[in-house]
Amino acid sequence: MNNKDEKPAIKLTVVQYLIVGILAVLLSGLWRLQILGANNYRALAEQNRIRKVPILAPRGKLFDREGRLIVDNYPSVSCFLIREQGHDIAPDLPLIARGLHMTEEQLDAILKHYRLAPKYQPLPLKQDITPDEVEFIEAHRDEFPELETVDEQRRLYPRDGFAAHLIGYVGEVSEDMLNDPKYAYYEPGDVVGKSGIEQSYDQLLRGADGSRDVVVDSHGREVGRLGTEPAKPGTSLKLTIDLDIQKAAELALGDRNGAMIAMDPHTGEILALVSRPTFDPNEFSVRIRRDEWNKLITDPNHPLLDKAIQAQLAPGSTFKIIMAAAGLQAGVAEDMKVHCPGGASFYGHYFKCWQKGGHGEVNISKAIYQSCDVFFYTLAQKLGIDKIAYFAQHFGIGSKTGIDLPGEVSGTMPSTEWKMKNYHQKWYAGEVISVGIGQGAVTATPVQMARAIAGITSGGVLRRPHLVFPDEVAPDYRQAMLDSYPGSGDSELKIDPENWQIITDAMAQVMSPGGTDPSAHLEGIDFAGKTGSAQVASNAFLARTGKTHVMKDNAWFVGVSPRRNPDIVVCTLMESGEHGRFAGRLAAQVIAAFVDKQRRLDNNLQEAKKATPVEVGAIWSNPKPGASPGTIEASELHGGHFFLNSDSAGHPSASSLAAFTPLAAGRR
Repeated sequence: MNNKDEKPAIKLTVVQYLIVGILAVLLSGLWRLQILGANNYRALAEQNRIRKVPILAPRGKLFDREGRLIVDNYPSVSCFLIREQGHDIAPDLPLIARGLHMTEEQLDAILKHYRLAPKYQPLPLKQDITPDEVEFIEAHRDEFPELETVDEQRRLYPRDGFAAHLIGYVGEVSEDMLNDPKYAYYEPGDVVGKSGIEQSYDQLLRGADGSRDVVVDSHGREVGRLGTEPAKPGTSLKLTIDLDIQKAAELALGDRNGAMIAMDPHTGEILALVSRPTFDPNEFSVRIRRDEWNKLITDPNHPLLDKAIQAQLAPGSTFKIIMAAAGLQAGVAEDMKVHCPGGASFYGHYFKCWQKGGHGEVNISKAIYQSCDVFFYTLAQKLGIDKIAYFAQHFGIGSKTGIDLPGEVSGTMPSTEWKMKNYHQKWYAGEVISVGIGQGAVTATPVQMARAIAGITSGGVLRRPHLVFPDEVAPDYRQAMLDSYPGSGDSELKIDPENWQIITDAMAQVMSPGGTDPSAHLEGIDFAGKTGSAQVASNAFLARTGKTHVMKDNAWFVGVSPRRNPDIVVCTLMESGEHGRFAGRLAAQVIAAFVDKQRRLDNNLQEAKKATPVEVGAIWSNPKPGASPGTIEASELHGGHFFLNSDSAGHPSASSLAAFTPLAAGRR
């Protein structure tokens, strides 16, 4: 009987302990949930209740040097997918696709593209949606709470590809870019600059996105709003571009394939930059269609290539100005005279001159303005490749200029060291002959030639080309830009005043009746330059393939105004343009537009300061030699050249030659 009573008592005790254990587990779980994990679960609950909606920052605008708007923004609406609700939208894709005027394949491709993106990140389904697509989203809020509309500012570029290569375009950041440390702070779906100024100054232009917190119910529907973190707009930039000069360059080049660049040699400020063929950057401001993209990248004329900084071609006879500077500075060319019968033999080979019948007796000046090949063949033989390379490299040939645009190429300046390094072969003396006329292995870009000729006509002072005024950005950002776009930058190779005068006076005669481009003459404007025609293939190759009529010479021209210490340099490249004189006529249009504008500004300045005496010391005006030194009137200053006396005898010195130009408001 006692044994039977003990067994129920043990069972009851076991059950009691079991119940106590279960309660202890439940109480500990409740403790963990309500006490230890309170903050964590409260945060999770807030996330289920609060949704972050992005506020996209507008990009900074772009203005020209006078504050005129070049690139603006326009209001747009985009559709984003919010995935925080965990709802499977696969069954809803057909209806969403119809409402957004997309295909299911397009939507599926977008979802796959962002499959690794964090769940909290909204995914862009369609940009720049239409009003009826906005109405579709609003009408289906209950069915598709995951669809969110976001207001944003989208890029508005000039029409017809105006200044497209210098401005660039924006697009969605690619996966390759996201793997680059440079883009460490970007996320999938972000819009970034892809070329031109848009790319090089992207960090300033893009700003910082904001967000707003909205309260949603269990179905993801918005029921209220909390705080807002406003977006920080991007920094607007004033470019060195002059819209008037840019328009003149665009009109001058027209539909011809090639490039044109205009620069202020005093500062390196780019006044105009054109490349043809061009493209419409507005096509990229939303999302370019695949067929349009394929058309651009397969076009044999390469519309996306900025030929002003990326076309590395033989510079032809424009290189003869560098040869002349090298020959004069080396003491070889000043008294050198050559008879040109139409060709000459060097190292067992006969080299023709472009002028049938030749140029007769030729000195350095005549060789420049009549572009005598035989003279420069002979000069190249006397100098040798390494001495030519020394001077050419000091004038920036074979090096990037450091212009603040992405993708600049360096060109090539051959030398004995260059050939051994790249081809493991020695340099043969006969190879220098073609280099003497800007052919052979030497290649350059239009921006390099513009900077080189600007430096020579400025007495040997070369400036770093740039498109944004240095004071537009902070010093540390400016330094970062200089480090990001390395190049030869500012430099100087002082040219003797006598040599400087010989070269620049000969360049001015290029537009005379005895020069190679009299058709580019500008009445009343001190305009100097050099024509160039450069073969794209050897004569033997053209004869063998029969492509003489297809592979025509490239036409080059580099011009300055005035001839010494110029205020503007213009380099023109016409692909298959045949003759440099054709390129010279185009450059003359830009020079004329620049000078006419400066004269209008100067006249306005003179009207404001009529007959105001200006004490300038002893001045001799050119082209009015013999004028007495003393005080002159501001109304007498017309941007000519003036000799400032520097010796005790009161005579003008060639070493003190300087350009004296009245400064209009806002100019140097």
